[in-house]
Amino acid sequence: MSARTKRWTRQEYDGLVAAGAFAPGTHVQLVEGNIVEMTPQSSAHAMATCAVEEALRSAFPTGHNIRVQMPLGLGPAAEPEPDVAVVRGSFRDYRDHHPEHAVLIVEVADTTLTFDRSRKAEMYARHGVPEYWLLNLVDRQLEVFRQATVTGYVSQQIFAAGDAVSPLSTPQARLPVSSLLP
Repeated sequence: MSARTKRWTRQEYDGLVAAGAFAPGTHVQLVEGNIVEMTPQSSAHAMATCAVEEALRSAFPTGHNIRVQMPLGLGPAAEPEPDVAVVRGSFRDYRDHHPEHAVLIVEVADTTLTFDRSRKAEMYARHGVPEYWLLNLVDRQLEVFRQATVTGYVSQQIFAAGDAVSPLSTPQARLPVSSLLP
């Protein structure tokens, strides 16, 4: 007999969370049917997440909600908790459900760089997230993925610490990459 793995749906996953199936302090997320345990954050990761949040709050007008490490309901088998997500509307719009779309997602990566660059990028593209930023703490750069398709992003650009980047949804905003880095 061969070993099988269980692929979880969002409904099953949410039921496990509601039933208290995970020990307090356990930080997990659902990535394409797999329950993935998240690694603890370094101080640099935490600082960079705060810097991204602050920059995006200034870049996006009212009518957008900047969510930090909160779930997104991406299809029937994905409920990731990106470091930062920009969604349309107000936080009050999501009392009874998680947002199902984002205009921009940012992951801050040091120890999870390969996972975030591959599986997370593929998942976000497959679910139509138009823009995905990977703040690469290892190489001190911002990797910007755009033009989502069902197989991944068509465009990838690298921005160095001395560069500035503009979100697709707010092209008038220019964010220095150095302001995002710890």
